Amino acid sequence: MKNSLLDVNGLNTWYDREKMVLSNLSLELNEHEAVGLIGLNGAGKTTFLKVLSGLLSGFCADSILLCGRPANLRAQDFKRCRYTVFAEDNSFQYFTFREYLSYVFNAYGKELPDVSALVRGFHFENYTDILLKDLSTGNCKKVFLITAFALKPKLLLLDEPVNGLDFQSTEYLYQLITDYKDHGTVLFSSHILESITLTSDRVFILESGKISRTFEHGHVNAAEIREALHYENNF
Repeated sequence: MKNSLLDVNGLNTWYDREKMVLSNLSLELNEHEAVGLIGLNGAGKTTFLKVLSGLLSGFCADSILLCGRPANLRAQDFKRCRYTVFAEDNSFQYFTFREYLSYVFNAYGKELPDVSALVRGFHFENYTDILLKDLSTGNCKKVFLITAFALKPKLLLLDEPVNGLDFQSTEYLYQLITDYKDHGTVLFSSHILESITLTSDRVFILESGKISRTFEHGHVNAAEIREALHYENNF
């Protein structure tokens, strides 16, 4: 029997209270699994990850449980259980990778580990002492991905993690996501179907602000996901 890590029930989210982005959304994430979140543009994928990241105040829910106990998404104890890599992140522009890494591990109260294997895996050796503002989009994404996989939080949230990455780094990322189940749970959104089918134990289809369908392990395939999205040419 799988243990529940995060249980979200009846989540409603808005930027304008008169127009809900997510409506009565419910899902459960288990410990030690990789879960894909997919939907057409505007379905609310990024908004949902922002809620879980504590960045949005416009939400309410019937219940949110972390390991079976009530959780406050904006409280410090929950924040230290998760880390988010956003599709676009222009923060910390005047930090180098090494400075940002030290900052994050200090904020999470963790000892700084050896990240040389991750740096090599992402072919980032020549960029560790360059300011983030001077990095390409792909290399800037690598800063946050290396930090995320070095940090090893219970819940790792990835918003369109493949965007901007070269082929070799994308392949390496897929392996990291697959292996991450030894440490915790990954929830990642993507519009690239390959990233979902190659790495996910389960896939949630987000449609009209709620989870419309779930694909379980062994039934995660491109054709059925396309059919569920009602838009075969989207990919």
